[in-house]
Amino acid sequence: MSFESLKPSVISILSDAGSRDEKLKNLCQFLSDSVDYYNWVGFYFANHDTKTLHLGPYVGAETDHTVIPFGKGICGQVAVSNQNFVVPDVAAQDNYIACSFTVKSEIVVPLFVNDVNIGQIDIDSHVLDPFTEKDEEFLEFVNLEVAKLF
Repeated sequence: MSFESLKPSVISILSDAGSRDEKLKNLCQFLSDSVDYYNWVGFYFANHDTKTLHLGPYVGAETDHTVIPFGKGICGQVAVSNQNFVVPDVAAQDNYIACSFTVKSEIVVPLFVNDVNIGQIDIDSHVLDPFTEKDEEFLEFVNLEVAKLF
């Protein structure tokens, strides 16, 4: 699997008919199906008034983390830092919100619209340290395409 080969499908999924949430859910499913170490794929969206993130479309195990305060956990830190955050081993991370004992690593990439961080894509893996610069670059591309929906 090459990330480059996935890009046309990302564009196609986001161009399909349907609501924004349907497109995002289909995108999450595609990413989960296409990258074997993407075990939970979802979006969180920011409410800047309340300084909270709210769970959007996702695929993977159910989560209790439907609202996350800015600064809390990996997602909350990305809401504040506006930077990608790769966690090779969640057990070694102090400010990590445990989702499941099966989650070993995580990557979160912010989603910008008009230079405002409106949310993020969050991916959990059951594998230790699978994420590389290529994942980051690909997910930045994904978010650039997703931003066109807003």
